[in-house]
Amino acid sequence: MLNYLNIKSPAAAVAKDLKSDYGLVNHGFSNFGNVYWNLSEPALYEEILFRREGQISNLGPIVVNTGKHTARAANDKFVVMEDSVQGEVWWGQYNRPFGNVKFVEVLNRLQAFVQERDLFVQDCWGGADPRYRLPVRIITEYAWHSLFARNMFIPLNGADEYRRHVPDFTIVSIPSFKAVPELDGTRSDTFILLSFEHKMAIIGGTGYAGEIKKSVFTVLNYLLPRQGVMTMHCSANVGKQNDTAIFFGLSGTGKTTLSADPRRRLIGDDEHGWSDEGVFNFENGCYAKVINLSAEAEPEIFACTRKFGTILENVIHDPITRRLDLDDDSRTENTRASYPLAFIDNAVPEKMAGHPTNIIMLTCDASGVMPPIARLTPEQAMYHFISGYTAKVSGTELDMGKEPEITFSACFGAPFMVHKPAYYAELLKRKILRHGVQCWLVNTGWVGGPYGVGKRISIRHTRNLLDAALDGELMKVQYRTDPLFGFEVPLTCPNVPDDVLVPEERWPDKAAYKLKYKQLGGLFVENFRKFADECPPEVVACGPNLNAY
Repeated sequence: MLNYLNIKSPAAAVAKDLKSDYGLVNHGFSNFGNVYWNLSEPALYEEILFRREGQISNLGPIVVNTGKHTARAANDKFVVMEDSVQGEVWWGQYNRPFGNVKFVEVLNRLQAFVQERDLFVQDCWGGADPRYRLPVRIITEYAWHSLFARNMFIPLNGADEYRRHVPDFTIVSIPSFKAVPELDGTRSDTFILLSFEHKMAIIGGTGYAGEIKKSVFTVLNYLLPRQGVMTMHCSANVGKQNDTAIFFGLSGTGKTTLSADPRRRLIGDDEHGWSDEGVFNFENGCYAKVINLSAEAEPEIFACTRKFGTILENVIHDPITRRLDLDDDSRTENTRASYPLAFIDNAVPEKMAGHPTNIIMLTCDASGVMPPIARLTPEQAMYHFISGYTAKVSGTELDMGKEPEITFSACFGAPFMVHKPAYYAELLKRKILRHGVQCWLVNTGWVGGPYGVGKRISIRHTRNLLDAALDGELMKVQYRTDPLFGFEVPLTCPNVPDDVLVPEERWPDKAAYKLKYKQLGGLFVENFRKFADECPPEVVACGPNLNAY
């Protein structure tokens, strides 16, 4: 925001009270307007309203419109190709190389662009475990992005910590600054550029706050595995017996919903590390999809859409009553709520727990053929972890249509992984074997037919299956071996009809089911070819047996 008239904003008097001695000049910024350092939630609310960035909805959440981009611009993310990282990065579709000289040019223009503009700064940590946390700084053009950062990352404690904070990585988000593709070599005027040597990510041309969150995650995915920490796109919770469970999965597979279990305590909903000491959350908050959210099916998350401090992205509300319409997808199906983890009543305050007892790999099968749950060996777990099969649900990325799109996203989060998938998979296998973790594949997708014919599996059935797995009940039942994938499928489960466990029984045409299942197996085989050379033979052998049908 340019403030030519020098109008005092609501928080101007306290803008520097929590200022770090390590100022913005250290990032190459100069001649800026007012800088608002580490403002509290109420102060940021006032700035958001003063700058007309959002509105207060019924019972207190702030509602914002992210503009043209209502999802991640995955195709506009680049990693700067530098000597120190060149041999380690998984270059390709998700880590597109960007020249160092070009990065500096874009950064210099961005630094010139923000001159005389107001900026917001949040100093925080990436990672709840003090042994592995990364000091980060989030510099934003928008006040609501600063509130987002405050919700999503680990806060500092007290004025002295803020004064002494020196970031090891800095995220700069300036939505009104746009790239010039012909000049900069970007795909469009939107860009997300990460430089590990400059220890900086710069974001322009998009107001979607998820880019800030995922940039920090991408950085941690590069740095922490080099220290032996497994970085995971997963949610995590812990039971009454201190049994930790982690839930791998892409957006739309149920990570947030299924981990927010009132019978268990929530560690976090999206990003975690697994060190030699246990599991820890990378974040301070949750970033949940809220389209069609109901108080009956997801009471914990629903309650957060009624609290002061929550940010609601692209949620439609009545301009008079300010009441929300969580079923309205006219702006996007990717409506989101950002809120502190503490808003969940049974959240773990420390955001840390012990080693997992169970690992759940969530897949949203749009083909309608995968069993609702299967037990995996460690080698099968590696195979399915590297495969990362699911269906992208509409709205989570740009350029997606309404129908779910079958996809394979390595490590259940390929867009955020910097090292090669086999690197993460080997680290995961070592931890699974060392701690005796039981692994499961859970299908939260369609039954009785593919998308458009069948229907989404009942969340009640999925919860009952998970309860039985996490409580150890599924270790007491008989299993059948799936002829295509070789994993084990339970014949019975408490509180789940037996025919739910046999997908074929829900298809009116059994021959069509077998054909669809074999076709899916063929997709697995084709996808895994690009990883086979880097994987042990016993993992490659866990692929589908196409001669079974």
